[in-house]
Amino acid sequence: MNPLIGLGESGQSVWLDFLRRGLITGGGLERLLYEDGVSGVTSNPSIFRKAIEGSTEYDDAIRVIAEKNGRNAIEVFYDLALADVEMAADVFRPVYQETRGVDGLVSFELEPRLAHDTRGSIAAAIELFERLGKENVMIKVPGTEEGVPAVEELTSLGVNVNITLLFSVEMYERVAEAYIRGLERRADAGAAVDRLSSVASFFVSRVDTVVDSHLPDGSPLRGRVAIANAKRAYLRFSNLFSGERWSRLSAAGARVQRPLWASTGTKNVDYSDVLYVEELVGPDTVNTMPEATLNAFRDHGVVRELSVLEGMEEAETILSLLPDQGIDLEAITTTLLEDGLRSFQSDLEVLLEVIQGKLDQARGGPASVR
Repeated sequence: MNPLIGLGESGQSVWLDFLRRGLITGGGLERLLYEDGVSGVTSNPSIFRKAIEGSTEYDDAIRVIAEKNGRNAIEVFYDLALADVEMAADVFRPVYQETRGVDGLVSFELEPRLAHDTRGSIAAAIELFERLGKENVMIKVPGTEEGVPAVEELTSLGVNVNITLLFSVEMYERVAEAYIRGLERRADAGAAVDRLSSVASFFVSRVDTVVDSHLPDGSPLRGRVAIANAKRAYLRFSNLFSGERWSRLSAAGARVQRPLWASTGTKNVDYSDVLYVEELVGPDTVNTMPEATLNAFRDHGVVRELSVLEGMEEAETILSLLPDQGIDLEAITTTLLEDGLRSFQSDLEVLLEVIQGKLDQARGGPASVR
């Protein structure tokens, strides 16, 4: 059996952490759906930078847009990126309908500059959700202090939210609570809660990259902290989405906010290239994989059902040993969040320069492409 299909049969959805126009128009995305069981897509500014800067397949569209007077680089970015999201959403529409809204979702990220702006995030998310006009689209909101109330408000208004750049279990709990509060507000207002979808994107491999740099060579903790951190988050998920409070919402048709394992591409060549997939298999989860990881797991991945529940006590022990090594995991996760936001903002700025250069060329002006 295709191991990717096996993940689906174990209760974990496989999403692709990449989006490019040629993948959609060339039929590649549809093949991933039908041959590998891929049931969703995530994107971010870095992904769109790679797609647009690294190919010529957007050049014709940019030339057409360039003929429209007054279109600037950021407007062109939205024209291009949202068109890709719309096309991908159409590809996954049958999955969305078949799973009653659990899968078949495509995510688009808010501009990183809004990460610390609650009102701005809410307004932009509503505008994007309405502009896309697709039930199976999610708006990605970063897991910042300002993002927490935005998640609650957007959920109460019926916007599908993907909370991204989560590294801290504490912040994960806060955004999960915000989702639940948003559902409660919506239900109290008499609005339907049975078609809302949300995921909490918990980043994995980047945690090991930083923690390992603080550990001595040969430490038994190397390459184990990120998975332990994710396992702790999954335990919190199990507790939050059970009990009397959740049962009332579930009875009204509400769906759990699934943990989505992000940053699952292995960055240390000494570790298995499918490490962050094999160790985090479990029901009501999503693993969004870059293409290389998807291909590697198809080739030699092993599905261990409920691996996310294995060694829970050991995971807590691993995390408890970090202070003795002088490692403050909470401080590291805070830094990773801010680093992620800066990286996305930088990639968006570079992308806008690339688009502006292509616009200048199309309009007969001087090229300013890097």
